[in-house]
Amino acid sequence: MPRTLKSKTVVSKDGGWNFNLLVGGLVAVFIIGLILRLAQPVLFPFFVALFLAFIVSPVLDFLIRIKVPRAVAVVLIVLVTFLILYLLGFLFYSSGKSFAGEIPKYEKKFQDLTHYLRQTFHITSLEWDPLGWLTDLDTNRIASFLLSSLGPFFSFLTNLVLVFLFLIFILAGQGNLRAKANVAYTKEQARQIRGIVEHITHQVQRYLVIKTAVNLVTGLLTTAFLMILGLDFAVVFGLLAFLLGYIPHLGAVFASAVPALMAFIQFDSPLLALLVLAVLYLINQGMGLLEVKVQGVGLDLSPLLVFFSLIFWGWLWGIPGMVLAVPILAIIKIVCFNIPVLKPFSLMMSSRAEKHGRS
Repeated sequence: MPRTLKSKTVVSKDGGWNFNLLVGGLVAVFIIGLILRLAQPVLFPFFVALFLAFIVSPVLDFLIRIKVPRAVAVVLIVLVTFLILYLLGFLFYSSGKSFAGEIPKYEKKFQDLTHYLRQTFHITSLEWDPLGWLTDLDTNRIASFLLSSLGPFFSFLTNLVLVFLFLIFILAGQGNLRAKANVAYTKEQARQIRGIVEHITHQVQRYLVIKTAVNLVTGLLTTAFLMILGLDFAVVFGLLAFLLGYIPHLGAVFASAVPALMAFIQFDSPLLALLVLAVLYLINQGMGLLEVKVQGVGLDLSPLLVFFSLIFWGWLWGIPGMVLAVPILAIIKIVCFNIPVLKPFSLMMSSRAEKHGRS
């Protein structure tokens, strides 16, 4: 563990939070949120490029170790990443568009589902009808909403040039920290700063690489299982499982429930729908346990904070913001944990502070 810089605590001597600091923090959050919302066209590609840089950095380091020139390695990585993202984005958009176009054809089956649930659970005898929303469900509106959501979600594909320009500069600028720190600070300060930054970078990189790899395997397993069953739009549900994997707990529920609902509608079989729900949930939970084992320790984020983060980033950037919300929250926690003045915030972000304190 690298040595950390000394700094004053942000907590007052009587144990309470400094009121002025709290007010200043709220004002800062408001200003930052306003800037993030207004600067979305530029900042969203930058965040995408930053996450990509963390994920592909191990490949860049490997290529440099085997004597590939940095410029050539960066160009190769950017080209391969561009191709993979473009193909995945095109596949998801085209499949999602086809799925949205087919939804109105399932309107009668939605009504049959409502009737089945009412008969099974005797809901018709209740004054309050919890399934009333299914009766009034307008499939055409759902299709329109999905089509309008797909466009913004992959709108960055229309300006991939900006994303990969950011990525090129980020990758090309790696490795210059040592020289810059030596010029800007004393030898001892430069050593401490390098240690902190390198430790944070390693932790963030490890988290994002493992999370992305686990999500990819989850998506592939989901797609394969649904294809074996013959469920329509298996690829869409697989890509959905990959993306929702970045959202703990809630992501696994939605990634399992939506294909299960589709299975019931397509096959008219409650047992098959339950099978889909159970298998997909087990896949998600199993991969989640594997991720914690590989990571060595979970980030243990507070569920309330995760929920607030989803709402906040969803308000800022829509669906893309919700996908990036938890990775951003995890990065913030990692950074705070490694900076003494911010470590109390890291502990407050945990659901169990004592566990985090031992990690």
